[in-house]
Amino acid sequence: MFQKITLIGNLGRDPDMRYMPDGSPVTQFSLAVNRKWNGSDGNQMQETTWFAVSVFGKTGEACNQYLAKGSKVFLEGRLKPGENGMPRLWQRQDGTMAASYEMVASTVRFLDGREDKPSHEHESGDLMSDENIPF
Repeated sequence: MFQKITLIGNLGRDPDMRYMPDGSPVTQFSLAVNRKWNGSDGNQMQETTWFAVSVFGKTGEACNQYLAKGSKVFLEGRLKPGENGMPRLWQRQDGTMAASYEMVASTVRFLDGREDKPSHEHESGDLMSDENIPF
């Protein structure tokens, strides 16, 4: 069997690198993937799907060093299912249900040039607020 997912999006928060019990690094961040289209009434519509991303080893170290909130990246990897092979389900503060999609990335390509690299204070207009990120 084979599974592969490809995503292009923007980091929703700065990467967070930690170490596994065996000492190997793992970097985690959220990724917003935006889809825009024109609705049947001619108005522009937008949909944002959030992914929790984990990157291991030297690739994870590079992500931690060079990426920041708002950075645009290309990712390849696999979906990590929750219980019963489904996305992780959780309840928002307003009581509505939501799903979290988790990805383990094996390939990461930085799409921003050096001059485009966002600072930690950079706010991207395409991203939702931190309050809406489920992880």
